[in-house]
Amino acid sequence: MERTTISRRGLIASLAAAGSLSLAACANDTSGGGSAGSASSSGTYRIGVLQLTQHAALDASNEGFIAALDDAGISYEADQQNANNEQSTCTTIASTFANDGVDLILAIGTPAAQACLNATTEIPIVGTAITDFAESGLVESNDAPGGNLTGSSDMTPVADQISLLTQLVPDAAQVGLLYCTAESNSEIQIQMAEEALDDAGLGHERYSFSSTNELQTVVETMVGQVDAVYAPTDNTVAAAMAQVASTADAAGIPTIVGCDTMVEDGGTASYSINYRDLGYRAGEMAVQILTEGADPATMPIEYLEAEDCTLIANQASADACSVDLSVLDAPEIV
Repeated sequence: MERTTISRRGLIASLAAAGSLSLAACANDTSGGGSAGSASSSGTYRIGVLQLTQHAALDASNEGFIAALDDAGISYEADQQNANNEQSTCTTIASTFANDGVDLILAIGTPAAQACLNATTEIPIVGTAITDFAESGLVESNDAPGGNLTGSSDMTPVADQISLLTQLVPDAAQVGLLYCTAESNSEIQIQMAEEALDDAGLGHERYSFSSTNELQTVVETMVGQVDAVYAPTDNTVAAAMAQVASTADAAGIPTIVGCDTMVEDGGTASYSINYRDLGYRAGEMAVQILTEGADPATMPIEYLEAEDCTLIANQASADACSVDLSVLDAPEIV
């Protein structure tokens, strides 16, 4: 078993290595130990970080979280773990953090947060890169979590993203909705996209898959049947965005996606939140819990504001799909 412990600013160099980590089996008691918000006898907080998988958006959230801790000037050690998009690995990592009695857990991604919540009801958990905490069963309500978990939501402006699609692909009649059925947050965004597409009078069809192994086949089927693709902030799609974009671009099918990093990896365009800012907000919440005794049960889920969103487009993808970016108002071009 290899585990990466980071003191202060060592996060970035470890992210690539963290993706291949695995954990040995842990003890049966996963209720969690130690008292919330109390540093170890050395005066250093021990923080377990469970990242669902490695892709740019989740990496950025991780970096933002660490930056907030550094800016707060607290002494901490961050044990960075990556589950490689495996739920069983999430469970093992979360149980290990609980048995170790860390002072706080950061869970990046919904499956990571679900595993941590199942592992401990005592250790405070801060989640990030999660769309709807309540709908995912993580909290009693987004305004009053009611347990040991709170965090920052990556709820994106789905309706605005569909409006962007109609701007860039004005002749579109049929839109393919690409997502992984294993991610509850993707289902939420897909439902929102369907409502927006209905309002716009556009046809749509779901193209779902349950694992990475199915993704390429689904994409190849989809691009022959649709005029444009919409993919939400789905972790499995995001991790394979370069592959998805390559297939879609070759067929001349624009991809409107959930976040900026998916555009940077080949998607055509997005109206996106900033995931580093999202992680930073989670880090600020963690500092409040650790140093001020804030209770996750009473800390509402936090969101980025509309003014924090960025209009971003990929010139190479636009060119491949004959999309005219001049119709947009001052987008960021990558």
